[in-house]
Amino acid sequence: MVLCLSLLVTGIDNTILNVALPTLVRDLHTSTSQLQWIVDAYAVVFAGLLLSAGNLGDRIGAKRMLIGGLVIFGGGSAACATSGTPLELIAARAFMGIGGAMLMPATLSIITNVFHDPHERARAVGVWAGTSGLGVAIGPVVGGWLLDHYWWGSVFLVNVPVVAVTFVAGIFIVPRLAGRRASRPDPVGTILSIAGLGTLLWGIIEAPIQGWGAASTIGALAAGAAVIGLFAAWELKCDHPMLDVRFFTNRAFAGASVSLALAIFALSGALFLLTQYLQFVLGNSALRTGLLIAPVSIVLFVAAALSGFLVRHIGSRPLVSGGLGIVAIGLLATAGLGLHSAYHDLFWRFLLLGAGIGLVMPPATDAVLGSLPRARAGVGSATNSTMIQVGGSLGVGVLGSLLSTRYSSRLAPIIAGHAMPPVARQAILSSLGGALAVAARAKGPLGAALARLADTAFVSGMGLALVVGAVIALLGALVALLVLPRLTPKRTLEESL
Repeated sequence: MVLCLSLLVTGIDNTILNVALPTLVRDLHTSTSQLQWIVDAYAVVFAGLLLSAGNLGDRIGAKRMLIGGLVIFGGGSAACATSGTPLELIAARAFMGIGGAMLMPATLSIITNVFHDPHERARAVGVWAGTSGLGVAIGPVVGGWLLDHYWWGSVFLVNVPVVAVTFVAGIFIVPRLAGRRASRPDPVGTILSIAGLGTLLWGIIEAPIQGWGAASTIGALAAGAAVIGLFAAWELKCDHPMLDVRFFTNRAFAGASVSLALAIFALSGALFLLTQYLQFVLGNSALRTGLLIAPVSIVLFVAAALSGFLVRHIGSRPLVSGGLGIVAIGLLATAGLGLHSAYHDLFWRFLLLGAGIGLVMPPATDAVLGSLPRARAGVGSATNSTMIQVGGSLGVGVLGSLLSTRYSSRLAPIIAGHAMPPVARQAILSSLGGALAVAARAKGPLGAALARLADTAFVSGMGLALVVGAVIALLGALVALLVLPRLTPKRTLEESL
């Protein structure tokens, strides 16, 4: 229960935030790039610290990491709720990432150490993944209700009581697992991983504003790639690496981690786009948007619960590959949505997305855990979770940037010949919410024309981004088909090296 609640609160937080993005545009006047950073600041810190957190959990014990992570996550949630500017919110979200990095590997490590039987572990992982899906389902509805009744900070403040209950229950219920002798911390690797991923994302997210050919964009992308390369080189030579590259010599670990990362890339990017589409373009309230998105999460939960049965009959490889193929079909279909799509146009597309991700998560995660010795459960689980967070942050960054580039390129030539204040011009080009706010002030035929042009540009950019997401999902399906073993591995990593 405690492990599920710990995971539930992180799942709720991410989906609540997606529903709140349009509200943040209206109330905090955030641009599209700032929205991306509000989402990705958490993911970048989460991903950069996961491996060190997993190593530390192996050293001091998973229970201590779980309790400490809950405290930091709850404190970060309170800080987010009281933020007064986009920059303050971005900083608070980054602080929350520290807590999330401590929670995720701790939950998987406890599962691995408590459930030794492979079938019991597979069922536990199925419940774990299903709980994640439940959080995704609850988040949009709860967030929509809160936004309809309270201010935007309530979507973060709601985490605090859940964290408090989980904290108290965790102290008394979770067994105290002895810390194992682990390698020394790798601060150089930690700094390089955060710096490399953060710089790369900065280049991707800011490219639509700075220009893809601008020196700052090219420099950031090149610097990010160089730092990531330096990180890999350091980990190869370091005698106590935060990322044990030997893990990726195991087909099950490598194939499952990469496939899952690409699946999350597609899903995270799609949800970032679709919550704005549902509210800004189709005019739904925050609560109705949450209800419309809920089928994705409900089907994800059901598919995740069924995947344990399916994997025993058809194996991990066809299930993961087939699930990613379903995701790709769903994204391609969603790319065809227009300015006046009805609910039935959305419903079956959302079902495909949820079903595909639900089929991928449990067998891929169990393939990772089954390929690792229990003594390395913490850092191994953290390595897999890092891949997931990197996939998610890149999904929001890349697909969001594709949307922004197409959106601004469609509108910029049209408004270039019209006299307007620079502030209004910047608001129109920075986000759809800004353009609609300008259109509302303009009123009349001019305002209506601007709103339609902005909606059309957004839908065009969303379509392009979702097609790219579908290609990424197909790439994940190919990786799973070629690399992932058909059956969940029975040997540990140490036995396979």
